[in-house]
Amino acid sequence: MAQIFSTQSLAKSYGNRPLFDGISFGVEDGERLGLIGPNGSGKSTLLRLLADLDTPDRGTISRRRGVRFGYVAQQDAFPDGATVQSVLMDALAGMPLDDVERETSVAVMVGRMAFDDPDQMAAALSGGWRKRLSIASALIQEPDVLLLDEPTNHLDMEGILWLEQTLKGASLAYIVVTHDRYFLEHVTNCIVELSRAYPQGFLTVSGAYSEFLVKREEFLAAQAHQELALAGQVKREIEWLRRGPPARTTKAKYRIDEAGRMMQDLSELKERNAEERGARVDFTGSGRKTRELLVARGVSKSLGGKLLFENLDVALTSGLRLGLLGPNGSGKSSLIRVLTGDLAPDAGEVKTADGLRIVYFEQARSNIDKSVSLRYALSGERESVTFRGSTMHVSAWARRFLFRSEQLDVSVGALSGGEQARILIANLMLQPADLLILDEPTNDLDIPTLEIIEDSLISFPGALLLVTHDRFMLDRVSTEILALDGKGGAGFFADYGQWERYQNRAVEAVASASAVKASSSPGIRTFRGLTRVEQREFDRMDEKIADAEAELAALQERMASPDVVTDYIKLQEYMTKTSEQEKVIEGLYARWQALEEKREA
Repeated sequence: MAQIFSTQSLAKSYGNRPLFDGISFGVEDGERLGLIGPNGSGKSTLLRLLADLDTPDRGTISRRRGVRFGYVAQQDAFPDGATVQSVLMDALAGMPLDDVERETSVAVMVGRMAFDDPDQMAAALSGGWRKRLSIASALIQEPDVLLLDEPTNHLDMEGILWLEQTLKGASLAYIVVTHDRYFLEHVTNCIVELSRAYPQGFLTVSGAYSEFLVKREEFLAAQAHQELALAGQVKREIEWLRRGPPARTTKAKYRIDEAGRMMQDLSELKERNAEERGARVDFTGSGRKTRELLVARGVSKSLGGKLLFENLDVALTSGLRLGLLGPNGSGKSSLIRVLTGDLAPDAGEVKTADGLRIVYFEQARSNIDKSVSLRYALSGERESVTFRGSTMHVSAWARRFLFRSEQLDVSVGALSGGEQARILIANLMLQPADLLILDEPTNDLDIPTLEIIEDSLISFPGALLLVTHDRFMLDRVSTEILALDGKGGAGFFADYGQWERYQNRAVEAVASASAVKASSSPGIRTFRGLTRVEQREFDRMDEKIADAEAELAALQERMASPDVVTDYIKLQEYMTKTSEQEKVIEGLYARWQALEEKREA
């Protein structure tokens, strides 16, 4: 495949703080690259450099002649008064199209993206639909490379699955910055991680995210082993130096210089290996022995004439980790407010244990004051915090959440979204809880922090109610799933995989019913090019393909599970099975096309 662009030794700093240095990689036609790394490693900045919206301090970007880049920023911004249609028309400005071609392109994109009303105001769209409009405005320009910065933020589960299918069906190359690990597994074939943990500042691995995890673990293990070996060598050289070598001899002088070089190499290795240490997150349970903490019986709620949920029973007990799913507007936040007593149910009742202590991470993050300093946000008027009976200085507490001492006097509003989320998590950790409610805690957090939060939630002794679109976290942490369907219905599932299979069967049932209705309609076109046996085969082909794709999805889901991802032998086994199933599906599609051509002959 031909290369679309390449970077050579890119470097970028902000003030005295270097983001990255020496970044070199390229993207070929059809390549699907996932760009990951800790918060502050420069992922968004690198995308802006590629989109030609910023300039590097050093290094070059070589682009193929005439290549077009599409860029979708983290924050969606549209002009005042813009509509869905006007945003898409503006995106086509400057392209060599006449008015009819522009109108046709916009109409096609509106239908492809499933917008109900092209004249709807962009400002009135929900966060998920605003993101969809941003993606549509980039796709309509038919770029060779699409650059996506955290595209799953603000999308509900339906929106994320839609985006996955959109990217899988796209013929263009793309680079996506995301912390959604299932998303990375499903839509990428190459991973680049920016991190000071690597000698060159980045690591590139061809393959899906699960393959990257294996290679990354191997690399870091080798680097840790190298540190131990070098530490032993340095120890011996220090002992030799203490004995007072004859410094005037050429051989001794060379050995002294070599010892100095080894010490420098060891210092750099230690620094790189230390980069792997993430924020130390540990939610505090209250120690309450009561098993039933909150019980809701027969609760119902409608808002604005829309039924959100009806006759719903929920019991939150110690050790239960309940994941809450549902499309945007289905009533997840309203259910939380009903359970916490902030909103009265239309019917039913909610009973809580005496003195129930609830700690709540709010999605809107409205309880964070952006005008104060980081120091004040972490410890108030005091210079120290008390965590589990121990007192520590605010600078030490800040370091626990990956803040530098020089940031303590920076205003919270000047910090990144991920840094603001870490402030909220730090404050939550100081509050012992019986019931922990986390409403979309993953937005803006990097993967290392997410992994640490997951470990803490799994060991949390109280009850947990978790709302997140991060399927990996949902699957790993939740012991049960409650799904709202957006139409007043709700159901409980053992895990995310069971819910997804249920959703797929529901979609297939609707499609099958539509097909039956269409086939019984008058005026349906008949085809005479097939034998009776072939016609029966053709009639069952949709079902066979659906079954095969469902089996592939189940294999991919199993392959992405933590116990498989961390077991190289199991991972290889599932990669082989997945590859074989993909070939089965290709064969079915090829047979379907052959039958289609024959019956139309």
